[in-house]
Amino acid sequence: MTSDESVERYHRQVLLPVIGTSGQQRLRRGRVCVLGVGALGTHVAMLLARAGVGFLRLVDRDVLEWTNLQRQVLYEEADVEAALPKAVAAARALERMNRDVSIEPVVIDVDATSIVPLIADVDVVVDGSDNFELRYLLNDAALELNKPWIYGGAIGTLGTTFTVIPGETACLRCLFPEPPPAGSVPTCDTAGVLGPAAALVGALQASEAIKLLVGAWSACNRTLMTVDLWTLEIARVTARRRPDCPACALGERRFLYERAPSRTVALCGRDAVQVVVHPRVEIDLALLAQRLAPLGEVRYNPYLIRFRADGYELTVFPDGRAIVRGTTDPAVARALYARYIGM
Repeated sequence: MTSDESVERYHRQVLLPVIGTSGQQRLRRGRVCVLGVGALGTHVAMLLARAGVGFLRLVDRDVLEWTNLQRQVLYEEADVEAALPKAVAAARALERMNRDVSIEPVVIDVDATSIVPLIADVDVVVDGSDNFELRYLLNDAALELNKPWIYGGAIGTLGTTFTVIPGETACLRCLFPEPPPAGSVPTCDTAGVLGPAAALVGALQASEAIKLLVGAWSACNRTLMTVDLWTLEIARVTARRRPDCPACALGERRFLYERAPSRTVALCGRDAVQVVVHPRVEIDLALLAQRLAPLGEVRYNPYLIRFRADGYELTVFPDGRAIVRGTTDPAVARALYARYIGM
């Protein structure tokens, strides 16, 4: 992009007194990690790419499904039909929007062994995840590395967000000392989600990221903000730092330093179980596809294998992770994994 094109592209943004030429230059140097490129993350990534943020790392473990298209704005029907990982499809879409932004897609299930390298070299982390396990892990890692991060959630017609600035604001565990018990809170798979609710939260998160990148930290949201898009009610709860907070006050990093065992996780509302093996392995997808071909239907691309047999579907990734569709029983999923892939 020529300098004239760049000036013209960001002209309306540079006109804003809160951005200006110096702010735009800071955005160009800015580095952001978006953890999860679903309903929230796609809106965040799109807005930051259009704003001219210089580097975006897009992290997601999932493959696209038809149900994603209702609210996840970077994806098209062809992406679902091609069985693309979300991070890859999102990166391709953003590269078409702004060729001047460096995009790094990462297809991985984030855990305690991978979170630090993913966020260590960025300026801001945006939470686009769909689970509390990752948010508490992110809270620990961000505090450890002194990285600001922006929480977001959308369920039903409600959207929620707040910004964590280590050493200045409350952290996640100041507000919620422990994760909610499994099954105690609704999910988008059980309660649904209104697309505009996700769009609003994504816009708020992107705005917070821009504030942080241009150095306007005092303008950041320091409350737990909830908006109901249906009733148009807005609630703000003061988020105060707790002197007894185990994470930001006492320095506990329980979620970050937990040993990551091999595990199976039922994926809520999807009739599927994710199998994660530790330590991670390197799978040659072409060779595995060749080995599985006599046993069932096989499709593969550079990012994954999709294998169907015995009424089940296994989606296998190069790091050994697999999503087993057709069961919610972790024991069945592990048995199928062992039978077809090896464990």
